[in-house]
Amino acid sequence: MNGTTPPSPRRSAWIPWVFVGGMLTVFAVNAVMVHLALATFPGVTVGRAYERGRGYNQVLAEAARQDALGWRAEVALAEGGVLTLTASDREGRPLEAQVQGVLQRPLEGTDLPLEFAAAGPGRWVASVQGARAGQWDARLTLTGPGGEHFDLRQRIFLR
Repeated sequence: MNGTTPPSPRRSAWIPWVFVGGMLTVFAVNAVMVHLALATFPGVTVGRAYERGRGYNQVLAEAARQDALGWRAEVALAEGGVLTLTASDREGRPLEAQVQGVLQRPLEGTDLPLEFAAAGPGRWVASVQGARAGQWDARLTLTGPGGEHFDLRQRIFLR
């Protein structure tokens, strides 16, 4: 005999518990991740998304109708918190129209009504004083003298 004794079974008894502990840690982390995945944002930004998707042909028809009008409009933010809208017809002549609209926060859904005043042919202005700085969507509707309407959606950044 060479004088070595076999290792004690007690000395290595902890090794299986390391594997058990590791698997329990993986299970606990996965449970937390599943909970967070189910409890947070589901990814749906529109209610009844399927039904709205089925009506997409109507959206395309409305876009074609607006393109056929030939109207062009542009929104700009001027110094002093003034929103300026300029609009022209197919030939580039200033539009005669009534303007209604709101500023809307994309994520919050907060609406800020806009009161437009004519500032010349084909040009309107509205004050956005008091609006918080950040990203807003200008959602405007121009209505011509013949009842035709033109919807304009443009993102602006208030500073």
